Amino acid sequence: MNSIINYSLYLADNALILGQRNAAWCGHGPVLEQDIAITNISLDLIGQARSFYQYAAELIGNGATEDSLAYLRTEREFKNVLLTEQPNGDWAHTILRQFFFCSYQYYLYQVLINHTDSRLAAIAEKSLKEVSYHLRWSSEWVIRLGDGTEESNQRLRKALEALWCYTGELFMPADYEEGIDLGGIKSSWEAKVKPILEEATLSVPANVFMHSGGKTGTHTEQLGFILAELQYLQRTYPGAEW
Repeated sequence: MNSIINYSLYLADNALILGQRNAAWCGHGPVLEQDIAITNISLDLIGQARSFYQYAAELIGNGATEDSLAYLRTEREFKNVLLTEQPNGDWAHTILRQFFFCSYQYYLYQVLINHTDSRLAAIAEKSLKEVSYHLRWSSEWVIRLGDGTEESNQRLRKALEALWCYTGELFMPADYEEGIDLGGIKSSWEAKVKPILEEATLSVPANVFMHSGGKTGTHTEQLGFILAELQYLQRTYPGAEW
């Protein structure tokens, strides 16, 4: 039971924090169409987070709700990977972060569809259609930026240098990731990511130290800033409702 609760929180936290990050682009996208696209992706992620939080709250009981799990937990209680909390930076950073994560999510949800826990399987199946779009959209943008102008290529290259060191954690198992074939997911992820980077005229960095800790509650300072904004209203006005 505890493993399912923690794993549900892990899945929810990843979706919530990345959704919160992406939502900051609302009204600031490079063009209207892409502004709407990144905002819709944010809504998809937050919707996924709600489903996982609701399930975790049911399992926890004792008055837990999706709101209490999102708004009243501290940084050390969040289990999202470090990749999802990295700053937006410029458009290239945001795109590459999204591409790395949704590539992982896409293959993870394919595995979760066959999970022994029927509720996790159902949420994954429902979410996979959304993630398929996220992956297609971000893949196209990675190629567009990498194989575009000299400046767009340089910006994407800097994003790769900044973000690659956070991708390894995706495949480092935590105690609550029981029965999840992270090795198989990693192989599929690499088979997807490497050709896209090559088409974007970039190559995978070699011999990079991989940061970790997010899955067990050790985060960068960035998560504190995110939660300060995300949780402000609920902590200032406990129990507030629309």
